[in-house]
Amino acid sequence: MQTTPLVITSILNFAEAAHPRVEIVSRTVEGRIQRYDYAGLAARTRRLARALQALGVKSGDRVASLAWNTHRHLELFYAVPGLRAVLNTVNPRLFDDQILYVLEHAQSGVLFYDRSFQPVVERLADRMTTVKTFVLMADEDSHDPGTVSALNYEALVGAESDAAFAWPVIDENAGAFLCYTSGTTGDPKGVLYSHRAVVLHGMAAGLSSAFGLTAFDVVMPCSSLYHATAWGLPFICPINGCKMVLPAEKMDGASLQELMSNEGVTFSGGVPTIWTMYLAHLAQTGGSVGSLKRIIIGGSAVPRAMAQTFKTKHGVQVLQIWGMTETCPLGVVATPTPALAAGGEDHVDEVIWTRQGRLQFGIELKIVQDDGTEAPRDGETSGALMVRGPWTIQRYYRKDADAADAEGWFDTGDIATLDADGFMRITDRAKDVIKTGGEWISSIDLENIAVACPGVKIAAVFGVPHPKWEERPLLVIEPHEGAAVTKDAVLAFLEPRIVKWWTPDDVLFDAVPLTATGKIDKKVLREKYRGHLAG
Repeated sequence: MQTTPLVITSILNFAEAAHPRVEIVSRTVEGRIQRYDYAGLAARTRRLARALQALGVKSGDRVASLAWNTHRHLELFYAVPGLRAVLNTVNPRLFDDQILYVLEHAQSGVLFYDRSFQPVVERLADRMTTVKTFVLMADEDSHDPGTVSALNYEALVGAESDAAFAWPVIDENAGAFLCYTSGTTGDPKGVLYSHRAVVLHGMAAGLSSAFGLTAFDVVMPCSSLYHATAWGLPFICPINGCKMVLPAEKMDGASLQELMSNEGVTFSGGVPTIWTMYLAHLAQTGGSVGSLKRIIIGGSAVPRAMAQTFKTKHGVQVLQIWGMTETCPLGVVATPTPALAAGGEDHVDEVIWTRQGRLQFGIELKIVQDDGTEAPRDGETSGALMVRGPWTIQRYYRKDADAADAEGWFDTGDIATLDADGFMRITDRAKDVIKTGGEWISSIDLENIAVACPGVKIAAVFGVPHPKWEERPLLVIEPHEGAAVTKDAVLAFLEPRIVKWWTPDDVLFDAVPLTATGKIDKKVLREKYRGHLAG
């Protein structure tokens, strides 16, 4: 049989040939609506590739993006890997030092950025040592680079009048995307996705056991393009001939409802916080979900009340997804099976809403107990969740040691169960990280900063349930004897040292319980303050 390499440009070529007139609709940061199709995407991507070559981008170079879900960002997803270079999608929700670290660690030489992130770029530009070329992703008539000497995206693409371009031959194992973890314990870690991994992931994620997309679907990715390639939807959609709708940065309930209804969106996905705002808008306005039929929710567990509201009030099916930056990111998807259906509709809902998902072809899972033995698949016995497969990490970028063991198993850091039907349920986290709106906050980093505040003896940070953000941090302070420490003083100390969304929702003063080994006993604190933010 032939050994045609699995490369990202093959997806673009296929979409242009098989679905040339299928529409792509994008909001822009400037606020207008951009419409074209897969044929138009392919033509502009080839022009962009020529422009990148003119900028000196070569095979293996890293090109960075600080951008929202727009057609321009989508074009970078194909043009950069198509040149055998690597697209480094930087998470703008990291704080400045982490953004700088990611750019420097990746050694990115070109930075594309939306106007929304111009203040960030201006703050950091003088500290960047590897970025030599800046490109503002904006309309030509709105180009105002401020203090940074930046080229204009549309001018670059427009200067390449010839849309013909022969994509170079690419090794399917070459790097295509460089995505960084959120840096929950120390600096962010880079995960280099290969062409092969991305294509296989895109093919598998569209299967009926996973997202189940067809050419009749209209898909709006509300998962960020900068976050593990928006769960692979930029590739899953063209493979299946789906119309794409890109919302830019407008993820509030009103904006989503308007765009979804206008464009006939049938399928979407995002973290729970987005859907909390969306449902609140519908409840306040009496608005309709339009053509929406299914949504996938990942990043943190789906609140049962949310799933029930979507189903009973709006007829929308909610599916959970679990994955990681280290798995491209699809791991499992909670889709029903005939065995579940035999138990009735309530049984299906119970399983789908309480499990993160079921085994998918291409990804293997196992649960390992403390004694090193594999746990039985009984849905009750928990242990360390291990994963392996063709789109699972082998080692972190620029690290010598493998992240996976000798047999390819990667320890996810989660504690979970598996049942006889292949459904996986996360029961705990091995690390004390806090998930808020689908993003991670490092409790250790926050504690290390807070304990430096004058008068603080011990600082404990932990997550508790929150009605909007799913989980938010609380900070408990045990002061030194005789020290006068106030909430306002602690928050003022933290403000210039952390990104705003890391700010604890409350600062409490209490004796901090310790374990027998002298560690902070966060289990006691979580239980004591579990309902503190419930109102």
